[in-house]
Amino acid sequence: MSDDVNKVIPLGFTKLIVQDLDKVGAFYGAVCGLVEEAQVDADIAGRPIRELYFKSNPPGTGNFTLTKFLDVDKTPTESLILGFIADDIHRFVKDAVAAGGVVVMAVQADPEHGVHVAFVKDVEGNLIEVVQLM
Repeated sequence: MSDDVNKVIPLGFTKLIVQDLDKVGAFYGAVCGLVEEAQVDADIAGRPIRELYFKSNPPGTGNFTLTKFLDVDKTPTESLILGFIADDIHRFVKDAVAAGGVVVMAVQADPEHGVHVAFVKDVEGNLIEVVQLM
């Protein structure tokens, strides 16, 4: 057992599995202001992939990457909820809908947790929770 038993290992990046890199990349660019840094072809255990990397903002913070497996179509799942903290939750939801997203739960006050919260799905049906601090 390690001497660093209580050491916290920080989350460094998130990779979202998608079917259409360009379509989903455009959605997160329009809604969240994310800027594409690069696209790279690679493999995971012999399976070909293509990844779209967004620039970290601010630099040095966790990265967000879109990953497409090139050997099979993506199957729908609900195994991940992306969480964003917005300064203007109503604008986020409006921008998400304008970019092709769908509102799952309209903005609601949640005073117990000190936030306003809404849920939307991106253009491929991935669930997003957006909060605005009260």
